Amino acid sequence: MNTKQRLIIYRIMPYLILAVIGICFLLPLLWVFVASIDSNAMQSLKVPSRITGANYVDVITNSVNQRAFIIGLIMSVGQAVIVVILALLAAYPLSRYQLKYKKSFMLTILFMTSLPITAVMVPVYQLFLSIKLYDNIVGVILFFVASSMPYGIWMLKNFMDAVPSDLEEAAWIDGASVLVGIRTVVAPLMVPGICTVAIFTFSGSWGNFFVPYILLQTPENFPASLKLYQFFGQYGMADYGKLAAFSVLYAIPSVIMYILSQQYMSKGFGLQGGMKG
Repeated sequence: MNTKQRLIIYRIMPYLILAVIGICFLLPLLWVFVASIDSNAMQSLKVPSRITGANYVDVITNSVNQRAFIIGLIMSVGQAVIVVILALLAAYPLSRYQLKYKKSFMLTILFMTSLPITAVMVPVYQLFLSIKLYDNIVGVILFFVASSMPYGIWMLKNFMDAVPSDLEEAAWIDGASVLVGIRTVVAPLMVPGICTVAIFTFSGSWGNFFVPYILLQTPENFPASLKLYQFFGQYGMADYGKLAAFSVLYAIPSVIMYILSQQYMSKGFGLQGGMKG
């Protein structure tokens, strides 16, 4: 093999490897889409003998599925809103004031962002039983909020560092309070960061299966992420067409949020990279 052939192989090989990896990720997604419009969907990927939208109609018109989607949206949107508000208020003093144990507190927050949820679920389960929050949708939202707060505080503090404090001081001179300054001056300038935190917290809870599975027991309280589990009956049998249609519909909220907020997210990460220490 001469040098020219070796150079060609070295140039092509990375693209071949990436193509193989891409196909491995694409095939399951392709199966989901194809099976969702197949009247006789199977476990294997095959060309539909007849294309139909009956699977989507059955999933959408099912009242149990509708309730699961509504509960999932309530959990995810509620968590995102609460996290953004509380994290914004908590990040303000960390960004604007010189606190004695500020560095230790920030390091603690950084450590908590890396703490796996599975490590705390057993004590949380016992705690929820004790305070009567087990099998309670509000309890699950509160847990999602608590688990997302370290990430939200850390991110919004960094974004807030990039907002000049001179603008707030001008608002104070005009008679604005601290809360009014946050609402009218700081928050509007932090829209990219706020959207970034909201997107990630929403997606984290929307796609979370483990926490609702542990903390919820009544099927009527199951969100959409847990409803997927119920499509599998005894011995793993399932209606794959409806399962695939449900999966496609389940992915839509996250996809829409990412598409609509892509501009804000790119601005947010750019703002974080240009923040001051």
